[in-house]
Amino acid sequence: MTAETDWGGAPSVLRMILGRQLEELRTRAGLTYEQAGAAIGVSHSTIRRMEAAKVARLRLTDAEKLLQVYGVTDQQEIDTFLKSVREANKRGWWHTYRDVMPDWFAAYLSLEQAALQIRAYENEFVHGLLQTEEYARALLGAGNPHGSAEAAERRVALRMRRQELLTRDMPPRVWVVMDETVLRWPVGGTGVMRAQVDRLIEVNRLPHVTVQIMPFMNGPHPAMRAGAYHLFRFRARELPDIVYLNGLVGAVYLDRNDDVLVYREAMDRLGAQAAPARKTEALLGSIRKEL
Repeated sequence: MTAETDWGGAPSVLRMILGRQLEELRTRAGLTYEQAGAAIGVSHSTIRRMEAAKVARLRLTDAEKLLQVYGVTDQQEIDTFLKSVREANKRGWWHTYRDVMPDWFAAYLSLEQAALQIRAYENEFVHGLLQTEEYARALLGAGNPHGSAEAAERRVALRMRRQELLTRDMPPRVWVVMDETVLRWPVGGTGVMRAQVDRLIEVNRLPHVTVQIMPFMNGPHPAMRAGAYHLFRFRARELPDIVYLNGLVGAVYLDRNDDVLVYREAMDRLGAQAAPARKTEALLGSIRKEL
């Protein structure tokens, strides 16, 4: 078990880290799920769920008992682990937007806030971290036509709040490849699109942000069947890279190495095939003149 606390992220991501540490400790102790559960008075399925971070809260008493069962005796390690459990049980700032946010999206926000690197392919919309307020308002309004005006504004506020991570201390490395289609689709009208292109030019000048455009003229490319997806990488050694796939009524999160590798390789090929990052500003400027 590591004594590191520089995990750099959000509550549910920290639960993932703690779960993997508990799994490692249990395996090292040579105990099955059933044996570990019996030792602290819970079911084997509870132990599985704790290790898979599929519990809403990791009970402090359970964690402390498991450390004893697994033979952890170093008091500093115990104190560090239990401190992390307390942090993991706190709610993320996005909890205040739960009235306008689907439950499955909270997991995405936790990944986004904790990531060391965010790579994304977008084939329909500008990435949420790069959208202007007016673009977001037009897009979210179209996606929620039956929602109230108040709910729509709260969704916009949530999206704008997410973007604060771009200007925080130690921001993540953000690398987005977008189809040219994204910039040709008139979300909100010409004025909104012009401002959005200006925003992309501005944000692309940040040292930790890279925007690439996949021109129409390049033709078929490696991700044309995949649709939009995001690839997260983290500081914590316990966490694998995670792929996020979005749908209308839910999301899929992939962390099996074989699955992630397919998407990572597609992303690498996308970056190589799209317009070079050094040409992004000129290409965006050209598109803006046509708006």
